[in-house]
Order: sequence, then C-alpha cells, then structure tokens
Amino acid sequence: MNDADTDLDALREKRLVDLEVKAAYADDLLDRLNHTIFRQQQQIESLARELLALRQQFVASGAPGPGGSVDERPPHY
Repeated sequence: MNDADTDLDALREKRLVDLEVKAAYADDLLDRLNHTIFRQQQQIESLARELLALRQQFVASGAPGPGGSVDERPPHY
C-alpha cells in the first residue's frame, strides 16, 4: 500500500465519520421535532376542550349571540 492509498483511505474514513455525525444530529433533531409536535397537539386538544366548555357555558347562560337579539335596539336610540 502506498501513500496515495493511505490518504484515500483516511479521506474515506473522515467522510464516513462526518456522515455518521450528521446522521446522529439529524436523528436527534427528528426526535426533538416529534416531541414538540406531540406537545403542541396536546395543547391544541386541551384548548379545543376548553373552547367547547366555554361555548357550552355561554349557551347555558342564555346570553344573546354576537349580534344580540333581533328586537333589541342599539343603546344610542
């Protein structure tokens, strides 16, 4: 084996190690992103439940909707 072969083997080894490091970082990033998405989905579901409960409370209170009652006069009349 000559010096050129040794240099080529060292270059291949370095490139392989670099690819392994990049793959490890990509795996870590993917795991963190999956965890973030999972937490966000939990928050979305929690907020949806809270919104539903608030809507039910609003309906149960008998308050008029956003437009108010049809027969109700605006306060400036």
